[in-house]
Amino acid sequence: MTTGALIFAFDTEHTRYLDMAAWCAERVKDFLNIPVAVVTNNPAAENETVFDRVIYANPLGENSRWFGDLQEHVIWHNGNRVDAYNLTPWDQTLVLDADFVVNSEQLKMVLDSPQEFMCFRSAFNLARPEEEFLNTFGTHRFPMYWATVMMFRKGNTSQYIFDAMQMIRENWAHYRDLYHIAQPTYRNDYALSIALGIVSGHTLKVDAIPWGMPSVVPESKLTFDNPFWNIEYEDAQGKLKTVSYVGQDFHAMGKRDLGAIVETYRRARLSNTSTEHSLS
Repeated sequence: MTTGALIFAFDTEHTRYLDMAAWCAERVKDFLNIPVAVVTNNPAAENETVFDRVIYANPLGENSRWFGDLQEHVIWHNGNRVDAYNLTPWDQTLVLDADFVVNSEQLKMVLDSPQEFMCFRSAFNLARPEEEFLNTFGTHRFPMYWATVMMFRKGNTSQYIFDAMQMIRENWAHYRDLYHIAQPTYRNDYALSIALGIVSGHTLKVDAIPWGMPSVVPESKLTFDNPFWNIEYEDAQGKLKTVSYVGQDFHAMGKRDLGAIVETYRRARLSNTSTEHSLS
């Protein structure tokens, strides 16, 4: 059985997702030791040797969303994720957002689990771990499952889930009305949550990843001083504080700071490569 990661990367005016995906892929290989495929429309992906497969697709689902770290509405493409089952070259696939930062071997436990499909059921603010957020949606506070990280093996259950997600994406106006979702923007997390409800017979007996998804919210400032990830934030009293982590996976919800970190890293790597070539 083949196992690998799948990352979607469609660049926008504000964010170079392909650069993030390449950087993410390096960390996946370092910590999880599995190959990585990227789904993109950018031919520059062929120059990124870290990708074992490049899968070309046209971006679907152009949506506008307020990004707190950028302080403006930003266009991004999020409609292709539901095609992961059909696009993946692997028998077992770890689907990752390009902005999910792998810092440990923890996700190996998910890959080694016997379940056919797993994802996060809850998320929490890494700066203030007691603070859960966005774990329900809609007027009826339907439980939300996160599409940021999904593990699936080819099989009936996984196919049913992704088929249901495709149906929801294609009929988003109907499902938005049915679940009383105020926001007009389609989200993969919503589609996944509704699909899991449908496939489980609305029992929501779902095999979730057995820990919460650590997240850095857009309101926090993220910096990287290898190996320390530093999060600057305001506490409940409005005081500015900083907390640092080593070896902690997390979802960087704000793209500005992670994008700057990735750009700095890539420039340093290119500079080192140029120096090595000149010396040789």
